[in-house]
Amino acid sequence: MAGIKTASGDYIDSSWELNVYVEEKGPDADPVRLRVTGDTHIGGVMLQTVDKIQLSQNWSDHALWWEQKKMWLLKSNWTLDKYGILADAKLLYTPQHKPVRLLLPNMRRVLLKVSFSSPVFRAVIEICRILNIRHPEELSLLRAPEEKEKKRKKDKDMEREEIHDFTGLVFPGGSSQQLYKGMPAYFADSPETEECYKVLSVSQTNLTPEHITKIYRPGSVVDKTQINSRWLDSSRSLMQQDVKENDKLSLQFKYYCFFDLEPKYDIVRINQLYEQARWAILLEEIDCTEEEMMVFAALQYHINKRSLTNDPLQQHRDSKLDDLDSALSHLEVKLDSATPTDVLDSIAAIPELKDNLRIFRPKKLTLKGYKQHWVVFKDTSISYYKSKEEALGEPLQQLNLKGCEVVPEVNVPGQKFCVKLLVPSPEGMSEIYLRCDNEQQYARWMAACRLAAKGKTMADSTYQSEIQNILSFLMLQKSNPDCQVSADAENINTQALVSPRYQKKFKSKQLTPRILEAHQNVAQLTLMEAKMRFIQAWQSLPDFGISYFLVRFKGCRKDEILGIANNRLIRIDLSVGDVVKTWRYSNMRQWNVNWDIRQVAIEFDEHINVAFSCISSNCKIVHEYIGGYIFMSTRSKDQNIALNEELFHKLTGGHEAL
Repeated sequence: MAGIKTASGDYIDSSWELNVYVEEKGPDADPVRLRVTGDTHIGGVMLQTVDKIQLSQNWSDHALWWEQKKMWLLKSNWTLDKYGILADAKLLYTPQHKPVRLLLPNMRRVLLKVSFSSPVFRAVIEICRILNIRHPEELSLLRAPEEKEKKRKKDKDMEREEIHDFTGLVFPGGSSQQLYKGMPAYFADSPETEECYKVLSVSQTNLTPEHITKIYRPGSVVDKTQINSRWLDSSRSLMQQDVKENDKLSLQFKYYCFFDLEPKYDIVRINQLYEQARWAILLEEIDCTEEEMMVFAALQYHINKRSLTNDPLQQHRDSKLDDLDSALSHLEVKLDSATPTDVLDSIAAIPELKDNLRIFRPKKLTLKGYKQHWVVFKDTSISYYKSKEEALGEPLQQLNLKGCEVVPEVNVPGQKFCVKLLVPSPEGMSEIYLRCDNEQQYARWMAACRLAAKGKTMADSTYQSEIQNILSFLMLQKSNPDCQVSADAENINTQALVSPRYQKKFKSKQLTPRILEAHQNVAQLTLMEAKMRFIQAWQSLPDFGISYFLVRFKGCRKDEILGIANNRLIRIDLSVGDVVKTWRYSNMRQWNVNWDIRQVAIEFDEHINVAFSCISSNCKIVHEYIGGYIFMSTRSKDQNIALNEELFHKLTGGHEAL
């Protein structure tokens, strides 16, 4: 509506002047001045702006950003009055999608156009669609670590980081993707786009020790808490979090529960997951024993060899040949498991374990001394007796393992097979070690303990597969005395296969035969099987999937560590690193955040209340982790069910939930 001008040039109606800055005109350009009223719609403001700019281009991705309020004006039918916009508002007419330099889990950097106006959760979904990664809810974005000024100046000339341009990819609409030459069709447009697909799906084989030393390595658990302080808020947009065009961001798997990993559909996802696992091992973000490190090194060596000799796009074609075998074996398993006797057995009785095991209960100022006991595992509880004959009477002790920590203590060459249990008790954690005689016994008891910790019994359908996973991981660590060191032994780049701690401990000529010996156990694996085995071995490590935060518990005077895993919260003593207490999400009644004092309060069953303030990061990140893991547990196998974004924001958004 045009205002009525008087002879002096003033307007006598309710219209006023609004300034709109246009990004394309540059930062120093004058704003576009519009005459508006409070009833003018946002859509009308954008139309007037485009009319006045007189530049012919596609403006469909543009929207208005309100600088002072840090908010997008995306509801085009809302009026200026409804948004509360007055004449002093600084509005910017800018594209909603802008390029960022994105570091992928495989440490390759890509230039990609990302939504700056959607919540980060939605922006990550868009990114994963382009990169062909299923289950985007498991990933999120981190800010780049701050670079020190001296380092920045010193390394500017040296650092010519290779960046792969993905901005030219034209992603087709619709959810189903056509495959062409074994990859999504939009990657098959040109040699350049095919190269983009290889960046995502083929692991890096040319790592050097310098690569490892150049990348930031957390030296302590406190350093690990700093990494987790950099996660972006999933319920707010990049623009709201001061991310600028061409900024550096990292895309990482944030939630360590990888749903429905399927080699046929997940070539990129499995490769990126393998790479994130590999870097977690190489940068010592997660601890592993010497034997485990040799297994990881052997698998990397094998994957590197396979990646160099395989046609990287052949994986897709091979997987189709396996489909029939896979379908038949699945059918066979289903038929086997559905026999009437099995069904009757599972209704009639839950399996039990009974065996002679050596048990050790650590007490202060005592040396480790294992004593033989008759141990009975029933439901989710362990009871132990002096002997088999006394098993009809009262046990020496009974422990319910629901909610306990289960830690493997294994040395395959030394024939040491221990299960360390940290069982929650009113006084703190009750610690007990079970020592088994051999792999078979260990696998049965370890699998039973892991299921019991989740509140499941040995009647659960995953019990047998858990045993097989444990046995296959132990098999990888077995030494092979008949191993012959091959002629190409000198060419193994051992220093890029093990973490710096083991690089310092061993010379290359000591590592080579050990890695080749371990390689004998994996030499028959296909490329995809080797990556899956690496991921499974990573998941078997005691500290897998724990994200650390520095906190101060209510009523305490010292800082402690809070570990957040996919099914539990862990209180850790900062000075000695011991687990003090574990709380499971399944026992959680409610949790909330006092945003003013940055305190998270959680109520568990039996009127247990826990409260802590966050020191290393914003309490929103901790709140989002807890809500995010609870959201992950609600996912369904039904592929037709769309991702419930509303539920995710309800569980993770806090006072800023959408």
